[in-house]
Amino acid sequence: MDSVLLAHGSGGKLQSELLNDLILKYFKNSTLKLLEDSARLTGKIAFTTDSYVVKPIFFKGGNIGKLAVAGTVNDLLCVGAIPLYISIALIIEEGFKLADLERIIDSSAKEASQSHVEIVCGDIKVVEHGKGDGIYINTSGIGKIEHPLSPKNICVGDIVMITGTIGDHGIALLSEREGMELDVPILSDASNLLSVANILFKSPGIHCIRDPTRGGLGGILKEVAIAANLGIEIDEESIPIRSEVRATCELLGLDPLYIANEGKFVIFDESDKVLDKVKKDSKAKDAAVIGKVVRDYPGDVILHTKIGGKRLIELPRGELLPRIC
Repeated sequence: MDSVLLAHGSGGKLQSELLNDLILKYFKNSTLKLLEDSARLTGKIAFTTDSYVVKPIFFKGGNIGKLAVAGTVNDLLCVGAIPLYISIALIIEEGFKLADLERIIDSSAKEASQSHVEIVCGDIKVVEHGKGDGIYINTSGIGKIEHPLSPKNICVGDIVMITGTIGDHGIALLSEREGMELDVPILSDASNLLSVANILFKSPGIHCIRDPTRGGLGGILKEVAIAANLGIEIDEESIPIRSEVRATCELLGLDPLYIANEGKFVIFDESDKVLDKVKKDSKAKDAAVIGKVVRDYPGDVILHTKIGGKRLIELPRGELLPRIC
């Protein structure tokens, strides 16, 4: 392979190989090699950055502006940081409608307000017509770590939970992009999860939070299992999924375990006592226990299927749905 593929940005096996075989060969330091959602810096500072190239720019449940701010906030929350400041850099294609740009900026501002973060700096670049696909956004965020969380903190016996239904964002994007007429429209779950995190941070047994974006639930569980060198067992019957998402995945031959989410947390806690409190938040009312951490199968994830079998969950190898964030 001598060129970059779309799958190199999927959050799966090819992206992992690109990072480890090329990027980290040149950018060596103890902070970066952890490859967590946010870097942990001295002074309890968390720092993260992400770029958003979602297509379409406007979709049911949000747009690229809301997605960019919510995604950055959630990445800070995943290391136990309280989000404080965000930068926004816009790369805009010549001819982009100002009215659409204002809708995007308005969404970013509202999401930032709900997250109690300030957008304190940014940049604007304009590229020639036909060279930018509308608009791309890069965001960076800074927060203060007050509740240190990490995949390396998880222990044998930890309960694995998810804060709601899987696959909503990816299938919402796919249906919008392909013009699919579904009986019940699927909304993206793109949202900041500050209110949910504030509940989780009060749990004395909380060890790790991750947001299952690119690579989906399956991808993030595999990453955590590798980082902790422990096994994870999950129960297919317990994983919440909307019937419309399941039906669409079956129709198109997609595995919902690998479909992106933009408003969910996967939680690792010593017990499930926090579950009832989490479910009282409107953004996590469908939260459920889906599995546990085990000593067996170090580095692997085992799915107990509905029909009584076992399935090994690996990192996604290809790009199921490109341009979803």
